[in-house]
Amino acid sequence: MSDTPLKIGITCYPSVGGSGILASELGEELAQRGHEIHFISYEQPFRMPVGPRVFFHPVQVNSYDLFKYPDYTLPLSVKMAEVSRLHALDVLHVHYAVPHATAAFLACSMLPVGRRPKVITTLHGTDTTLLGLDPGYGPAIRHALEHSDGITTVSEFMRRETVRLLGVKRPIEVIHNFFEPHPAVRTRAAVRRELGLTDGEAMLLHLSNLRPLKRIDLLLATVARLQPRAGFKLVILAGESFAPFAAEVRRLGLGDRVVVRERVTDIEDYLQAADLGLFTSETESFCLSILELMSLGCPSAAFAVGGIPEVVLTGENGVLVPFGDTAALAAAVQSLLGDPARRATLGAAARERARRHFSAAAIVPHYESFYREVYQHGVMQQDGSAI
Repeated sequence: MSDTPLKIGITCYPSVGGSGILASELGEELAQRGHEIHFISYEQPFRMPVGPRVFFHPVQVNSYDLFKYPDYTLPLSVKMAEVSRLHALDVLHVHYAVPHATAAFLACSMLPVGRRPKVITTLHGTDTTLLGLDPGYGPAIRHALEHSDGITTVSEFMRRETVRLLGVKRPIEVIHNFFEPHPAVRTRAAVRRELGLTDGEAMLLHLSNLRPLKRIDLLLATVARLQPRAGFKLVILAGESFAPFAAEVRRLGLGDRVVVRERVTDIEDYLQAADLGLFTSETESFCLSILELMSLGCPSAAFAVGGIPEVVLTGENGVLVPFGDTAALAAAVQSLLGDPARRATLGAAARERARRHFSAAAIVPHYESFYREVYQHGVMQQDGSAI
């Protein structure tokens, strides 16, 4: 069994975000290693690979007058059961507990005992830190985790938070995020021209879905402290509309310093054109965006929150400051913008750390090993034994 390819179903949120990118990249890497991959979601995931051994099964969501809000969990569970039955899936790997792990549990209950795939749930962040505290979701999340055959998180921070907030007593495997950059489509010079950057301007890059925890207000406040303003542009790759922040950009007088691109797919074009990443999140389970930049040899400046210190070693491959200290963060950015040699040193160290610890070669075998362990031995218990 150790070398036999697996049939793996993957469910994730298809929108732009770390969990969707990780799920898509993981599916691509697993398919290249000979496994059969079945994506199940309401639309094709962001950056989902196209190629041999990769299939997409759309979930049809209906808006019946009977329901005040459209329901996704039930049609998702039906589609999961259907795909599992028709394709004899070995594993259902669901990213986010809500609603994916709950739907997987329902799907398995629709199948004969001998034909149920093993369910592995990966927690990415808000399903623990936000929804886990909500009395309307917390009990369902705990129930879904109790009925998962295996649980993973993307950082040690996330593992500790899951235990603390949800009281999970079963083993939780920490498997960090990874990123394997695709070749850039355009040259660095072409991208910078398109963004309106002159030869003397540095490019600060921020990538996120712009959710409240990303604290775009602090991002803009930090950039507003930088002088001279003619020396840089902040490029924001936004997973959602940036319109809610346009007034703040105008208020801070940053209209000519901020360039926004929404729902970009060829992110490598922008990663390789950047001089420094900038992130101001209130919390992060990992921060895949920082790793994406690291993989292209670009360091980042950020707040030392959540799982970020597991990725960035401050002073070695980037710079971290305490959360909320925009003055300290701006000073760090200012210093790095004025010292290209130090940026290059940090960038080289960032690329090497990404290669050694957070590449597909380092991480995907960990997932394969965990899949096989759970598939062969069943539900993992608190003492590490199986039933």
